[in-house]
Amino acid sequence: MSHSADQDARRTIHVCWLSSARYSQPLGSTSARKWQLLAGLPGYEIRVIGFATSSRARRFHEHVGFYLLPQLPLSLLRYLTFFVLAPLLLGWLAMRRRADIIVAQSPFEGAVGAWTKLLGRLIGRSPRLIIENHNNFEVDLFLQRNVPLPSLYRAIMMAFARFAFRHADAARVVSSTTAERSRAFAPQLPQVRFMTWSDTDVFRQTPRQMPVEQAVDIVYAGVLRPGKGVHHLLDAFARLDHAQARLQLVGAPANADYAAALHRQAQELGISQRVQFVGAVSQSRLAEYFAAARVMVLPSLSEGLPRVIVEAMMTGTPVIGTRISGIPDIIRDGENSLLIAPDDADDLLRALRQIYARDVTAMAAQARAFALDFFSPGKYAAGYQQLFETALRPPADSSAASAEPSQPGAIDSKSARE
Repeated sequence: MSHSADQDARRTIHVCWLSSARYSQPLGSTSARKWQLLAGLPGYEIRVIGFATSSRARRFHEHVGFYLLPQLPLSLLRYLTFFVLAPLLLGWLAMRRRADIIVAQSPFEGAVGAWTKLLGRLIGRSPRLIIENHNNFEVDLFLQRNVPLPSLYRAIMMAFARFAFRHADAARVVSSTTAERSRAFAPQLPQVRFMTWSDTDVFRQTPRQMPVEQAVDIVYAGVLRPGKGVHHLLDAFARLDHAQARLQLVGAPANADYAAALHRQAQELGISQRVQFVGAVSQSRLAEYFAAARVMVLPSLSEGLPRVIVEAMMTGTPVIGTRISGIPDIIRDGENSLLIAPDDADDLLRALRQIYARDVTAMAAQARAFALDFFSPGKYAAGYQQLFETALRPPADSSAASAEPSQPGAIDSKSARE
């Protein structure tokens, strides 16, 4: 009998997600599709601990069960809320045999899962722990905003991460670089590798508004914060000799001071009439921006594996991305898109000029073909199926589940490839 068949014959496996993500009631369409897909995994029942979108705690069921903590106004209060209340909720679920597997969506949240696992041993109900690593967690927070007492903050974060990895049973990574960083903390920990969720149907199905070789607009998609390098994009765009081109900045102003500085920079460069600060939009609207663009630019200084690149490619739009983190896992320089050096407006300008000087039809076609092969909802579900099975294996068998993927986006496992 196979492992999964034996599991079904025994009992339902209870999986508890531990996340600081915010969830609305009802769920947004993209989030709803993700949880509906995962709720369909046979033999598993899922619960999610996260944050509500208001100051009121909530508990409801929509495809999976949600236990949402109140969303308080200050980040320090949110941290305190999470690290005080989440362990109580998780411990209660473990006591009731409702947490056989804990999925911590970052190493820091994983510290709560590790603590629950250790306490569970005292009563013979120790869940398996999965740590997810979506980005360069050691530096990303400090690129997003100014953090008081950064040395102390970093020391606490690293202590939490080391504690979590030490007690984990499996890791979920999204790129070659996040796999490498996870191995630096836990060299023997089995890994499964697949991209973060994207509701890709809308990007696959949105028709282009015009052939890519006729398009002139540039799109940036992502929140506005210093680590995204948007100031370099404004600098390069101001020097681009293409007067008809417009720059669409699509994304929420996550850092208000940085967003204000970008507005001032556009004014000072004399390009404010050709730069549109769009703000946050729905997935369907984002797909329309991509489908009208000649290129999507992501000049980030740090990333994990940015799904926005795959989403843009699915609309037949090539991408200019920095040669950092997981981006080279997706971009084949000069074939399906272009790579540039990070923190370098001159290299970005070179790539923009190349995009406008050449016929990008073939590049766009290769970008779309790669993206359609790289990610699908089926691959995403198969990734979690393999991840859960890896975490449930006895430790002596778990090492067989870790291997380098044969291509970007493949599961880091010798079995269950889709």
